Amino acid sequence: MTNELTLSAQEPELESLLSDLVSVTQRLTRLAAQASGDTTSPAVWRTLSVLDTFGPMRLGQLAKQNRVSQPTMTKIVANLNESEWIRRIADVDDARAWQIALAPKGVVALAEWRRKVGSVLAPLFSELGPVDVDTLSRAVDLIHECTDARAESIVRAA
Repeated sequence: MTNELTLSAQEPELESLLSDLVSVTQRLTRLAAQASGDTTSPAVWRTLSVLDTFGPMRLGQLAKQNRVSQPTMTKIVANLNESEWIRRIADVDDARAWQIALAPKGVVALAEWRRKVGSVLAPLFSELGPVDVDTLSRAVDLIHECTDARAESIVRAA
């Protein structure tokens, strides 16, 4: 009972903290795009990241994950296919349907983009000491732990 009461009492603070986290990470994403000079649409990186995280999915699911229309997703997928960053694979549940999967060149491109983003953002955090870097590392680990275990069920239900 005490644990439930503590969690309930912390919920508004947690909600506010998570709201701030989303806001600051969106700002960090914009800064990374500006500082890197990358002209690739954020939708491309978002699409590759979704496929990297959740694996192959149908075009409609991918559009839903990226919060874009299916025609927009069709254009993104066509461009990614032309770059050989994705590939179409047969849907094991429906032989008439296709899924979109991350291709080896897409894996490389995504890894390179993530490395570049880390590189251009590093100067913003260069004055952090080891304790603060450890705190950031732990925060990233916590976010992964909380989202990795539950994200797929949330994504599939959406």
